[in-house]
Amino acid sequence: MISAFAIFSRLFKGIRRAFHLSYFQGLLILCLLTLISGTIFYSTQENLSVVDALYFCITTLSTVGHPTFSPVTTLGKIFTMAYITIGCGLFLTLIATLSYVLIKQPEE
Repeated sequence: MISAFAIFSRLFKGIRRAFHLSYFQGLLILCLLTLISGTIFYSTQENLSVVDALYFCITTLSTVGHPTFSPVTTLGKIFTMAYITIGCGLFLTLIATLSYVLIKQPEE
């Protein structure tokens, strides 16, 4: 239990330090906008509930994937191809930046 607390404490300190980087803030905003736009699209176009659409978006961007859902409409498939290409790049860059701050930046 203590080790889990230490890990989360270090993670939150790293996130706080990362916020001082202007490009991290921009990446975070772009990732949030990507999640919001994907959630709106899938809830309206593919008739998913908001929670299911958000879950699909997060699992897609984190490269885990959703085991049972695939878009039904042609527009949904085209959007998903662009969403994966753009969104995964943004999300992985955000994670890489946070990892860099956790590993390379000295403690305050």
